[in-house]
Amino acid sequence: MKLKIGLLARILIAIVLAVVVGSFAPEWFVRIFATFNGLFGGFLNFVVPLIIIGFIAPGIAQLGKGSGKLLGLATFFAYSSTIIAGILAYFAASNVLPMFISQQSSADISDPTSFLATAFFEVEMVPIMDVMAALLFAFIVGVGMTVIKGDVLKRGFEELNTIVEKLISTIIIPLLPFHIFGIFLNMTFAGQVAKILSVFAVVFILIIALHWTMLIIQYTTAGLLNGKNPIKLLKVMLPAYFTALGTQSSAATIPVTLRQAQQTGATKKVTDFTIPLFATVHLSGSTITLVTCSIGVMLMNGVDFNFNSMLGFILMLGVTMIAAPGVPGGAVMAALGLLGTMLGFDETMIALMIALYMAQDSFGTATNVTGDGALAMIVDKFHKE
Repeated sequence: MKLKIGLLARILIAIVLAVVVGSFAPEWFVRIFATFNGLFGGFLNFVVPLIIIGFIAPGIAQLGKGSGKLLGLATFFAYSSTIIAGILAYFAASNVLPMFISQQSSADISDPTSFLATAFFEVEMVPIMDVMAALLFAFIVGVGMTVIKGDVLKRGFEELNTIVEKLISTIIIPLLPFHIFGIFLNMTFAGQVAKILSVFAVVFILIIALHWTMLIIQYTTAGLLNGKNPIKLLKVMLPAYFTALGTQSSAATIPVTLRQAQQTGATKKVTDFTIPLFATVHLSGSTITLVTCSIGVMLMNGVDFNFNSMLGFILMLGVTMIAAPGVPGGAVMAALGLLGTMLGFDETMIALMIALYMAQDSFGTATNVTGDGALAMIVDKFHKE
């Protein structure tokens, strides 16, 4: 019987091994992985524009299939929920995390170049376009495909979407544990890993608390609008929550989410349309995770931030993550470009961000799909009226 180890387990194993090996490994060994990290990080930068175009353009085109008013309501509530989740995460993380992270000595983390092992060589991989150009191109083409009657271009971008998904699932995701191993190996070698691992625990606990806070807000709103007990509604949706914990995929959980959403009392017409749609456009749990993790990483590296800069990041996240693939880590892959351009993340910060995100990806996905049931009830209420 072949033993299958999940992505989260592989990442945790990689971190533990890196901490152990990095405490005694010779510099030449660390430099091998530093070289790999440089190549892999450059490759990630190269594919970011392709990921943005491959996700957003066909995602917008697919949104044009629905019946107008219902589509508008569903998209409005999904985007609003995602943005509210991001703002909630900002205020919670910016007030809670500094109590645990700012007291650490940031000097060792903010300027690690004198401690980290360097790569043997570097290969420049220039992206075909910058992130903003990719976003504008994806918006123009995506909206254009909803207007024109032809489907040749649409099929082409759907195939590009499939290629990008394959690229993520067969190359990037399998190599991520090695990338994270190399990052933590180098940090252990430089004597920084203890500070970073302590941050992991604090950020993880805060994220889970925020996920459930957001679910309570969503179901309280749905319950008040429909005259139902929010706790009972949330209990009905728990099978979807636990299914998503296991699959780490909103798309794979759609059948369970759809069945449970109908048991909340929302009409079949609305749930049949909104639940598959929400699987791609409603990402409140993922947004909480990305915002909280990014603030944690910035505090670790002594990077200043404020509400105005983070609000722009949150607003763009709600769009950039549209149609993120049903593979673990799809949301953070879609957000890599924004992390670099809007928040100024370098390769080490992005690697830390990926590790933090992947450590609880299944919980973010579970929050996304469970919240879909509440939003379906809200849309159903307004659609009836």
